Amino acid sequence: MKDIENRQDLEILLTEFYKVVMTDPEIGHHFDDLDLKSHLPIIVDFWEKVLFGKPVYFGNPLVVHQILHDKSKLKTEHFERWVDVFSGKVDENFSGEIAENTKMQAKIVAQSLNQRLNEDPGSFGLVEISK
Repeated sequence: MKDIENRQDLEILLTEFYKVVMTDPEIGHHFDDLDLKSHLPIIVDFWEKVLFGKPVYFGNPLVVHQILHDKSKLKTEHFERWVDVFSGKVDENFSGEIAENTKMQAKIVAQSLNQRLNEDPGSFGLVEISK
């Protein structure tokens, strides 16, 4: 398998990811109001910035997730499930240094959001973030 190399690879990864999470029994309800057609380019921008340093994403993920959290609490176990599905889709489609970094970055994002929304750093296989 090839590594994640460009925006098209991210589009593949994220399309495959959303196919699972949007109907997932544990976290799917958080995606009920998601317009994937408009959301996909934004989330691809986010990952393109995170992984490749391209200045294409200017949003604030915390604000978006705070809105979701206010509708239906995003619990630690929801973030853990998100990481599991995301990492699984990376492993199913890609292999290499950037793929491994993508999984690590997903854990960092999940841990950061979880800590800010729930005041619970969780572990996500990472070192605990101090409060």
